[in-house]
Amino acid sequence: MTTTPDAAAPAIRVFEPALCCNTGVCGPDVDEALVRFTADLDYLRSRDVDISRHNLANDPQAFADDPHVAGFLKTVGSAGLPLVLVDGVTVAIGRYPDRALLFPTLRCPMFCRYCFRKVALNEEPIRLRHELPAALDWLRAHPEVEEVILSGGDPLMLSDALLA
Repeated sequence: MTTTPDAAAPAIRVFEPALCCNTGVCGPDVDEALVRFTADLDYLRSRDVDISRHNLANDPQAFADDPHVAGFLKTVGSAGLPLVLVDGVTVAIGRYPDRALLFPTLRCPMFCRYCFRKVALNEEPIRLRHELPAALDWLRAHPEVEEVILSGGDPLMLSDALLA
């Protein structure tokens, strides 16, 4: 199965503090959050998501060129970095995102204007009974995840027995 880029895929912009590199593996201590974040961004890039990362030490002009970022730095300073923007909207400040996205179903009767997954909705059978236990096991094994976002379709379209 081949994937086609979604024209409505979000643009992710990451503005990071002054680091020697963006990988998290340089220096005397490995930053596990940064390693995970880098891997997540690499995965999204492989799915043709528009991503750019800017390091204050290596790319200070990007911080000055973006009025939102420049205003953020004037207000909060570099101690508030990293700053993560999705389509120009701030989604995380001061830490790397530690959220997980869970798709209970891809069934949805609506085609909302803002939904960037509408091309995939209603295409696949409901697999919740088989996939949810593995997803919950993964979440239990990753206590660093502080927030789980349910998305992908309308979970209330599932039967009560399937949701129980």
